[in-house]
This record gives sequence, structure tokens and C-alpha cells, in this order.
Amino acid sequence: MTAVGKQNDALVEGLSDVATLRRRWFAALRPGEILPAYEDVVLGSLGRLADYMALLQGRGDELIIMRTGRGLRRWLGEDAWDRRVADLAPEYRGVLTEAVENALTIARPYATTAYQVANGIVRSFDLYAMPMACRWGPPLVSTYAHERGNGYSLVDTIFRATEDGFLALAACRDAGLAAIDFQVVDLNEGAARLLRCSAAALRWQRLGQGAHDLSSTEVLRRLNAVVSSGHPDRFEIATRDGHLRVSVASIGDLLSATLTDVTAMKRREESFRLLFDSNPMPMWLIDNTTFEFLDINEAAVAHYGYRREDFLRMTARDIWPPDEREIHARAILHLDDSYQSGRSWRHLRADGSEIEVVTSGRRIDFGGRSAFLVSIIDVTERRKAEAQISYLAHHDALTGLPNRVTLQQRLQHTVEQCNRADRKAAVLGIDLDMFKNINDTFGHPTGDRLLVEVAGRLKAALSGGDIAARLGGDEFAVILDPVNAPAEIAERVAHLIEALSSPYHIDGRELVVGASIGIAIAPTDGDSADLLLRNADMALYRAKADGGGVHHFFELEMDRQAQARRSLEADLREALAEGGFDLHYQPLVNVAERRIVSFEALLRWQHPVRGMVPPAEFVPIAEDIGLIVPIGEWVLRSACAEAARWPDDIKVAVNLSPVQFKSRNLVSAVMAALAHSGLAPDRLELEITESVLLAETDANLQTLHQLRRLGVRISMDDFGTGYSSLSYLRSFPFDKIKIDRSFIRDLPERADCVAIVRAISGLARSLGISTTAEGVETQGQLEHLRAEGCTEVQGFLFSAAQPAAALSALFGRLGGDASRAA
Repeated sequence: MTAVGKQNDALVEGLSDVATLRRRWFAALRPGEILPAYEDVVLGSLGRLADYMALLQGRGDELIIMRTGRGLRRWLGEDAWDRRVADLAPEYRGVLTEAVENALTIARPYATTAYQVANGIVRSFDLYAMPMACRWGPPLVSTYAHERGNGYSLVDTIFRATEDGFLALAACRDAGLAAIDFQVVDLNEGAARLLRCSAAALRWQRLGQGAHDLSSTEVLRRLNAVVSSGHPDRFEIATRDGHLRVSVASIGDLLSATLTDVTAMKRREESFRLLFDSNPMPMWLIDNTTFEFLDINEAAVAHYGYRREDFLRMTARDIWPPDEREIHARAILHLDDSYQSGRSWRHLRADGSEIEVVTSGRRIDFGGRSAFLVSIIDVTERRKAEAQISYLAHHDALTGLPNRVTLQQRLQHTVEQCNRADRKAAVLGIDLDMFKNINDTFGHPTGDRLLVEVAGRLKAALSGGDIAARLGGDEFAVILDPVNAPAEIAERVAHLIEALSSPYHIDGRELVVGASIGIAIAPTDGDSADLLLRNADMALYRAKADGGGVHHFFELEMDRQAQARRSLEADLREALAEGGFDLHYQPLVNVAERRIVSFEALLRWQHPVRGMVPPAEFVPIAEDIGLIVPIGEWVLRSACAEAARWPDDIKVAVNLSPVQFKSRNLVSAVMAALAHSGLAPDRLELEITESVLLAETDANLQTLHQLRRLGVRISMDDFGTGYSSLSYLRSFPFDKIKIDRSFIRDLPERADCVAIVRAISGLARSLGISTTAEGVETQGQLEHLRAEGCTEVQGFLFSAAQPAAALSALFGRLGGDASRAA
């Protein structure tokens, strides 16, 4: 029988034995039992199978071979009775432990394969472990081991199966014993394939007689040198299709030659070289152990400024700052085969400057040395930009002071510290007085330079744990930490107001602003940053209301007032949405003709809970929160619509807020009201105060001229109470001026009031402007006004403001001789 036949029979026999043992184990397993009994599986007619079995008991290090069959010694090489498996050779210990452990774990037979290598021959054994119950102790495991066919030569298998080529060469010598050629004694299929010849044609052929890649004179010279010196050699040869690497070693006149196709590797190297040398990104190769630079590309040379020859004499340590060298070295020694740095590193350039970089790399073989190919990204400018962005996120761009975000974070920390340490801090809300005038007069660049100067004075006034911040516009805040008594705080705040109010010299001008300061104490006035800032702001509002240039401490009454104001704001919004406003009309009577010539439309708000709310209380709030514009448009529409039902010679007067001029749609709102009502433009009279001309004079004057071109009449209200009333008469041709009630009240008793009224009336006549006296309440006031030539009068002497439904009665009562109205 052939060897192959015998091997096949052995394989079939082994498989048949396993099938028999499997049937026997399952036949012995009784219902309800986890394992069959040892006696039912092993005892009885096992016959020759018993010779190939070992009985084991225990687990782990205490696993014992109790006995073995004669046939099993072929595998173990000994009887091994009463031996611990842990004491066996590794090739037996591991596989037996695996088989027994798995069989006991799954409570079923477990099959695996064991290998034995001796004298270069590999033998395979089928193992079948059967767990069994034991009446006198722990479970037993009966393990069957049977060799699977004949062994095979490991070397021969590798020799035949590898992709590399192997050749055995014998030196051919001449009479002088010089090696003149080499004969192929044996080779594998890999060598035949790489040399593109059949194995039969190459075997016993001399290399010099062939026509393949090993037949060149240079190859024979290299082989001869190996035989002569006894030293191995490795070299590469170019082929028609690529490159072969030849590794040669000698044993006397016999040579072993290994052929490896390195074509793909060479192409990768060429691609790498092209990518490496021409890459615009700095790259280098460093030795993993010594950190020497093995190669460096032109981009790195240019970026770092070292000459190439200097670079290649350096190590990576030379470009690491001294304080980072150890952490750099540790990082490299612990890198995987590839990496992407999770942080940035500092590197030194040739001129000594530092740059910040992120690196990535992979481990490669470079000329037989383990190296890292590293690519460099310079993030210096990016980090600077990020630092700048971070700075701007926490600081004011103009003054460099911390901004609101930073202030709130610091203030919250201060509050927590105050609560823990039983100490106090003060929060100052600061607003510059008259800053808007400087901005409007000299322009925003001057205003910005003034704000920078203010910031400098604030910083100069700080001490210890204090911090100053700019909140926006001309609003600043300061944290004084720590503070003691309120008197100390007041003293420091007074000095601060004095410092901020001293003259500023900017662009050759001396500028003066004041400062108002509101103070809240932590933690007394609030247990959070938001609450403290809000309370400081309320105190600041009170300081501004007191005329500015002063400070005010927060009081609980301010909070009550603030809550009341917030409630009123909400009610105002609801009133606008739900039609909660009404208009009352007060007549203006012509003194000479003694009849009504106009009505002034006055806004009224009947609150569902508070009753009638005075305009002086809710109009400023409406201006502050931006509701005055839609309210004003409603007043215009309603007043024009009502006036359109009156006699054609009766006008209607509507007050305009300075805020309405800022909306820039005032002209269109007036046009819409006139168009919708059909009222003639000359029957609409718009009353403004001089504050309209204080702010954005040119823009507001342009708006007034546009209204005048519509045919609408313009009057100046509260004339004589401002700073520059006379100058405004030159700026715009008003149709009427209204003499403020403060001059009318004491008219019969005070000669100076008579003189002022006389002067205003005379001035108006000279300019062709009519006059209206407000607040006329007595007959004596009326007689003085008639005597001084006042054109119109208005006041309780004739009528209080009345709803539209009551106007018909007024026409009947005041349509004739108004002098009898009292």
C-alpha cells in the first residue's frame, strides 16, 4: 500500500473512532442528567480505543492525568500516570487544558487538534474530550488522542508553498579551485516563477549557461564573493518587469539563495520619494530610538531655516525646547504604528524663534532602521487667532477691559466666595453723563478715544481683587472686592466719580463728562451675578434721575418700583394690542375772534385696575421701550379721522415725541393718516419740543422740512423753557410757538412774567408766527394775554380735555364769545 493510502486509512480510522465515542457518550446520557456516568461511557467493550485514551480529573493547575493507554504514549512520549498536566511540555499542556476545560464548561464532548514538531516533522493528532460524572469525586474527562495520517516536513512545506523563491546552488570550480559558475541543485516553484523558467529546465543547469535574471556576470561575481568570504550578501537586480532582491548565504560550496519580488515595494518607495520630496508640507524621517534625522524634505528645510546638511547631523531633541524635551521623548517612545497628535507642540527654528505645530506620522522601515515618517502642520498663526478670538470673547475690543461675560463669571465667583467666607463685595454700575453730546458734537472717533481714557482711569482706581468691565456704549461696571462699611464704599465711589469727571484732553480739545454710579452690595443685595447687576442698574437709574454726577446705593424700594414699572410695561403692550387708549381734545381759542380754532389731541389711558393713568407717568415708559412709535401712529390716525368730521376751519394739534423722529418713518405715517382720513394737510398741526432739535439736528430738521412741504403746520411746544429756544427759531420757520404754562401761572402777580410774555408775543409778531398761551385758568390771565397781543389761549378757563363725544357741546358753548367761558 502507498504512503498516501496509509495516511488516508489512518484519517478515516480516526474519524470513525470519534464518531463511535460520540455515539457511546450520548447513549450513556440519561434523561435529566447533565453528564453520563463514567462507568456507562468507559467501562465495557472499548477494545483498542482504550489504548488511545487518557483519564483526567480536576481543573486548572490541579488537572491530573490519572492513567493513559499504551497508544497514547506515541503522542505524549511517556506513560504520564498521576502527572499534573501543568508539568507537561507546553505543546501538551496547553491543548489538554483547553480540551478538558471546554468539555467541562459546555458539559458536552469537545473536539480539537494538537500538533507536535520533532526533527522538522509536523505530526497532527485529533483530540476528543468527553466529560463524565464520577461517583467518588469531581467529574472525570476521558480524552482520546489519535494521530491524523503521517507527519510532514515543515521546512519542505514552507519551501514549496512560499511566494518567495528558494534555490540551492553548488559552486563549480576549475582546475585551480576557483569558482567559475554555480549549478542549480534544487529550487521551488516560487523561484521558477520569478525567473520565468520551468523548474525542470533550471534544475542542474549552470547559471552562466542560462538566459534568466541570475545569469548576469554581476550576479555571478556577487555569488563568488559569498563563497570566497563566507559572509552572506543581499543585493537587488533589475528585471524586465521590475526588481528582485537576492539574499545569499553559504555553507562551504553550497549556497542558499532567496529571491524576493520587490517590484511593488520599489514602486511604493518611488511614490513615497516623490510624495516626500515634493510635498509642500514639512516632513522628515527620524530614528525611533536615537531621534536622529534620517531624511528631510525641502519644505522642512525652508520652513525651519536649517541647512540640509546641518539638519541631517541633528536629532529631534535639537528642535525641541529644553522644557519639553523629556515629554517629547516619552511621547515618541509610546507611539503606536501610526498616530495623530492630540495636542500641539513647540519647535525651535534656526533663528531661535518658536513655532507651534501639530504632527502626524507612521512607523516605517527605512534602510533597515525602524523610523517614523512625520508630517508637520504649523498652527502658530491659527493658535494666535484662536487666542485673539478667546480674548475678544471675554474682553471689550475698544478698551481692552473685561466684557459682560467675564464680569458675570467673576461676579458669580465673588458671590460664592462672599457666602463662604462671610465677607462683602460691591458692584458698581457706572454711566457717563453727557457722553452722547460729545459723540454727537465731535463724532464717534473722539467718543471712542474718550471711552479708552475712561477705561484707563477706571483701571488706575482699582486695587487688590477689584475688576472693571465695559458693558457697552458708555456703560461700565466695577467689582470692589472686598469692602467693609458703606461709608468706605461711598468714599471710594466719590473719588471714582471725581476721577472720571476731571477734564480729558483729546485731539487738542478739553472734554468734560460726568459719571453716575449705582451700588449693590454682595451678598446683601443679591445672591447671583444677574441679580446684583440688575440691582446696581436700578441704583444707577436713581442716581441719573437725581441729576447725575452722584452715586446711589440700592434700596428694596427701588426693586418694588422696578417691578411696578415692569408690570406697567406689560400693561402698556396689552393696551396697544387691545385698543385700550383713548383721545381727549382740549380747545384752543382765538383771543381776538373769541372762538375755537383748534383742538389739541391728548392721549388718555384708562387702566382696568389703576384707573386713569397720567400721561406723564406712562409716556416716558412707552418712549423707553419703543412703544411710542406705534402709539404715536395710532394717535395720528385717530386724531385725523376725528378732525375730518369737524367744521373745515377747525384744526387738530398732535404732539410728537422725539423718539418718533428716530424711527425715520414719521413722514410716511403722517401721509398715511392724512390719506386715510381725507383731512386737509393745513388742518393738521404737529407740536414738537426743542429736544427734537437737540439730537441729530440735521436729520430732524430735514424731516420737519418734509412735513412742512406736505402742507402740515409745525409748532414749538413749551417755548422758553430750553437752552436755545431763540436759536431754533432761526433753524426752522415755525408756524406757531406755545408759551409754557410756567410763565402764565403768575402773570397777574409778577412783572417779569408779563415782560417775558410781552417779549415772546412781540418776537412772534415780528416773525409772522402765531402764539398760544398754555394753562390759562383765570380771567385775569386772559386779560393780560389779550393786552400783550397773544394770538390763542388754551386752558381750564375754557375747558379741560374732553372725549370726542363731548365736543359738539363745546362748539355750542365756545363757538361764540369765548370771553364769557369760565
